[in-house]
Amino acid sequence: QVQLVESGGGSVQAGESLKLSCAASGYAYSIDVMGWYRQAPGKQRELVADMSDGGNTLYADSVKGRFTISRDNAKNTVTLQMNSLTREDSAVYYCEARIAIRRDWGQGTQVTVSS
Repeated sequence: QVQLVESGGGSVQAGESLKLSCAASGYAYSIDVMGWYRQAPGKQRELVADMSDGGNTLYADSVKGRFTISRDNAKNTVTLQMNSLTREDSAVYYCEARIAIRRDWGQGTQVTVSS
């Protein structure tokens, strides 16, 4: 059974940092892309960052220079280091795993940034 388990969300002050982690299990094949999306109230889910198994990364413009994604292919884990957080980063963050056209999601973890 495929499972994505996120951890590391919480409440912080603006300017502070958080690190999100996601562990994937139950996959019979290597995961092509792992990444993070977020969804704020009243808004659509949007890409934050993702990374291919070859190490190629993609970041949303709004987080470039502040967030860093990393991945351990052997352990099927992905982390998101978030620095210089702002109120606009407040959202539920979802871990994503993609193999070909298959896409799986974690349950989400709340990040709240207050000023």
